[in-house]
Amino acid sequence: GDTYGHKKGKFSNHVWEGVTLHNSSLPPLAIKNPECLGLLHRLDGSTDVWMQHYCILKDGCLYFYASIRSTQASGGLYLQGYRVNEQTLSVNQSVIELKPPSEEFKTFYFCAENKTENQRWITALKMSIKKWLPLHQAIQDFMNRPLEETRM
Repeated sequence: GDTYGHKKGKFSNHVWEGVTLHNSSLPPLAIKNPECLGLLHRLDGSTDVWMQHYCILKDGCLYFYASIRSTQASGGLYLQGYRVNEQTLSVNQSVIELKPPSEEFKTFYFCAENKTENQRWITALKMSIKKWLPLHQAIQDFMNRPLEETRM
């Protein structure tokens, strides 16, 4: 399936793609050293319904599974350039907002089991994106160098 509204080919040449595609074909418990995992509810923008997913965060990518027993991911979201915010709806209800780097992508809303879990996810998401960005930037810089520099 498509990656939740990402335009095709947008990130198709980035270096993690091989790893990511490999990971998405694995059952959730087979992903090594996930940075965060657990149940998240994702707001389906077209129906305004909160769908429950079992989610795993790894290397700047969030994988969605129908359940912990799924054999492979139903989708994934590359988080480069996304900003993570907490939106407070009421005293004990808040949601995690993932804002895209540009208007052509959707803003995602997630909600964990409770506020504490939300905080755990927000911290992990921010760290995962941060960890990824310098590498992503380094690759971009490398790709954008004038050709003569790359000749020995």
